[in-house]
Order: sequence, then structure tokens, then C-alpha cells
Amino acid sequence: MVRQGHPLRIALVSPYDFAVPGGVTTHIVNLSERFRDRGHSVHVLAPSSTEEPEDTVEDFHRVGKTIVPLRTNASIARVSFSLTLGPQVKRILAENDFDIIHLHEPAAPLLPWYVLWHSRCVNVATFHASRETRTVYRTYRPFIKRLFKRLDGKIAVSQTARNFVWGTFKGDYRIIPNGIDAEGYGRELPPFEHLRDGKFNVLFVGRLEKRKGLPYLMDAMEVVQKLRRDTRLIVVGAFTERQLAKAQRRVKRCGLENVLFEGFASEEAKIRYLQSADLLCAPARGDGRESQGLVLLEAMAAGTPVVASDLLGYRTVSPGGSAALYVPPEDPRALARAIMRLMDYPETADRYRMAGSRRALEYSWDVIAEEVMGYYRELLRRHGSLRPNASMASAETFV
Repeated sequence: MVRQGHPLRIALVSPYDFAVPGGVTTHIVNLSERFRDRGHSVHVLAPSSTEEPEDTVEDFHRVGKTIVPLRTNASIARVSFSLTLGPQVKRILAENDFDIIHLHEPAAPLLPWYVLWHSRCVNVATFHASRETRTVYRTYRPFIKRLFKRLDGKIAVSQTARNFVWGTFKGDYRIIPNGIDAEGYGRELPPFEHLRDGKFNVLFVGRLEKRKGLPYLMDAMEVVQKLRRDTRLIVVGAFTERQLAKAQRRVKRCGLENVLFEGFASEEAKIRYLQSADLLCAPARGDGRESQGLVLLEAMAAGTPVVASDLLGYRTVSPGGSAALYVPPEDPRALARAIMRLMDYPETADRYRMAGSRRALEYSWDVIAEEVMGYYRELLRRHGSLRPNASMASAETFV
């Protein structure tokens, strides 16, 4: 039994290749760092295609080296189907005697299933995804229905993600959003010199996938550039040669000028791009696949005004629309009007910028980690695993 105020032994579990950057990986890394800062013991269990995470992530367990790419949610999920996962998981759990196991995307094969099967402690899961259909959940439901009964607590990163998973697995879900490094994105970095030539910079950050909606932004920029030639479109995010060639063909068809495909950017470079931009545009398609919209929050923290598709997932960032300018999805003309509005009315852009900066602070990782730890504490009490001290622990201890 854990006494309140004492350090916890926590396992954070990801089904995805930890060597490849992604939202779940970022989430786990940031939670682990905040928990360790407060004195807790945190182990990370995940498959990995390389040994790098073992060198860069403290107490990382490489569970699965054989990575299989699965197409899902108009993207690629890299998971492990290694036959050695079960024995590895059983050994790790036996050696560490965790108080809490926190699984991320527990429906994804295969590692979370083994962890739930062998776990003998309090289990909590976070559901990150939102999709157009529930095919994935329904496909795996017969295999994981019994396993899900082992979950003592469930978290969804947004109401959109909760609605999506609830359609297949009913129950109570605590809404705790993804966090961002609000302080890091808010620090001033030198802008890129090649972007300081007086042009109005419209920034797109994301992979070149259909659901991210870059073609709609290109169509919008065709309208904008007919009226204002001094505009530039900057595309930041990883892409394949095939994706780049397809995007460049559309640039040519639209007759666009001043389009830069900058490719993958480190976190520091992304901050510099955001601070070099006059606005960020997130034109995702209206198919319900965006569960929250971290890039919107990152832009807000960096002091960059945001124009975004009016999606339920994106709305969670600014429900009243005071911190982001929302437009109907898949509507290039509405997108063009919104861009022109922030170009022509700097005071309006400043209003969104200031509101966004305030909003982003509510999603700092310190705030999110405290919410998650509070939920751990609640679950441990509920299951008789947490014994209170005579004096309550402070919020700074997280327990």
C-alpha cells in the first residue's frame, strides 16, 4: 500500500515505435519528465526500431524490435507484433512492482494487450485518437473487451476522442488534454533571416496527409495571391518524395508563388518558424479525425495568430473562438477571407495573438501532469492502494 506523499512507481506504455516522433511519444516523454522532477520512479515501455530511446529516455524498456506499419486514420501507425512481447512484459512487471500502469492507446496492438493481461496493479488508459469511423475499435473489440475490464480508469484527451471511443467501449472517461511546452514555445528565438523580407508569412505545420488539408490552403492562397502578391506559404513537416512531388504539382496548377517546403523541423526550429510567421493556418478536413489540435496551442504559445478549420477537436482549444479564428472546413474561399482579414486588420490579429497566449498557458505540461497525477491518486484511493498521511501532501508533490 502506498502512503500519500510517498513517491509512486509508474509505468507509461506506448504501442508505437518510440524512435519515430509522434503525439503519443511526446505526451509520454513530457509526463515522465514532470513526474521524475517530483521524485517519482517512471519507466517507459514501448517498441522501438532503433536503440536510440534506450540512450535518451531514462528507464526505457525496448519491448519489441520488429515494427509493422499499419495504415489507420489516414496515417501510418508503427506497432510491434513480436512474439517475444509477452515474456518481456511479464519479466519487467515482476521486477518493478508498479503502483500505476498508464497505457496510451490501449486498443492498439499488441504491447498494451500484454501489459493489461499481466498487470496486477491499478491500470489507467489514455485515448488520444478520433477518426471518421470506428473500424479499428470494432475490429479488435472481440480480442480486447475482456482486457478492458482490467482498466480502473480511463482518460480521453478531448470530448471528441471520448465520443469516438465511447461508441464502442461505454464507460466513464476523464477529460485531460494533451499538454504543450508553453514556456518553451513562448521564449523568444531569432527568426529565420530568409523569412524577414517583408512578405506576409502563412505557415502550415503538419504531415502532407489528406486529413491535414494542405490542398485547401493552397487553393485559398491562390485567391489571396491574386489580391496580395507579397504573401508566402511556408510548409513545415515531414514528407516523402512522392508527397512533395504531388504538392508541388498542385502549387504549379494553382499558379502559386513564394511557396517553401521546409520539411521536418526540430522543436527549436518549429518555434522559430512559428515566431517568423504572421499566422498559422490549420486547414484540416472535416472528417472528425483531429482530436485536439496541439499545433494550434503551440502557435498560440509562440504568439502566432491562428486560423483553423471549425472542427470539434479544434474547438476544444478555444470554445468561444476568442483565441482562434475558425472557418468552415474544406472551404478555400472562407479560408482566404480569414487570412485576408488578419492581413488587413493587424489589430484583430493582435487580439487573437494575446488571447491565444493566455489560453496556451492553461495547457502547460505542469498543469496537465498535475491533473493526471490527481487522477492517479483518486484511483489509488478508490482501490485501497493509497493510505493518507495525517497531513495532506501539497500539490507540488503530485501525490
